[in-house]
Amino acid sequence: MNAVVVVLVVVVVVAIVLAIMSSSRASGNRAAASLADAKAEARRVIERLGGQVLNLTGTSEASKQALADASERYTAAGSQIEQASSVRQAELAKETAMEGLYYVRAARQAMGMDPGPELDTLAGQRSAGAVTEERRVQLEGREIEASPTPSQTTPNYYPGGRVAGRPVPAGWYSEPWWKPALVAGAWGLGSVVLFDALFSGMNGVNYNAAGFENGYGQGFDGGYGGGFDAGQAQDTGGWDGGSGDSGGWDSGGGGDFGGGWDSGGGGDFSSF
Repeated sequence: MNAVVVVLVVVVVVAIVLAIMSSSRASGNRAAASLADAKAEARRVIERLGGQVLNLTGTSEASKQALADASERYTAAGSQIEQASSVRQAELAKETAMEGLYYVRAARQAMGMDPGPELDTLAGQRSAGAVTEERRVQLEGREIEASPTPSQTTPNYYPGGRVAGRPVPAGWYSEPWWKPALVAGAWGLGSVVLFDALFSGMNGVNYNAAGFENGYGQGFDGGYGGGFDAGQAQDTGGWDGGSGDSGGWDSGGGGDFGGGWDSGGGGDFSSF
């Protein structure tokens, strides 16, 4: 009788071990398939961006600036997808490429070309809003402009979204006033004052300076969820080659994507 019980116990244990192994294999296969699909989707968008970047030449300052930004995103997305080891990281690479396509779309608009089909919404884009009217403000001896359309005085485009945890409306600007936060991962003194002066009462921006300071819309907006937000500090499991933090997008090579983020925007950003 005891021998029978022992045999039954052994059989049950073996069955459980086999079931666990089978489940683990199946889970691993599903994870690998999901990662492969995410990488394939990201590469599709990256290749689409590359085709646009390589085949378009800017004819104005605004279009040249937008294409320079698109090229930076193309380089960054390519680096990100090569290092991606999770679905999340592949999605972030896709988000970067999608942002690049927005810059391409802006460049085409600046050159009077058909902008092409509508693009998927970026993370934070809806809540960030958009410039809907011409604005020109004087701040600390500098004139800063915002416009819904490109011009000689507003050649710097931003597709809208979150930078260092705060929303930046889509539009064309005289200078990339969000650049210091994008590079440093944090906003400096004076950014709230600038936002209030530039966007207060604008129809396309349905939040005030306090909302900007507190990260209006954080966590409630659609999109892929990360992209070029240098201040989100999302842990992607070693994405930057050592620190385990995605802030700044340092892919092991300095984090400036070969362009240094200064593609002709100009201006002294030290006060922001």
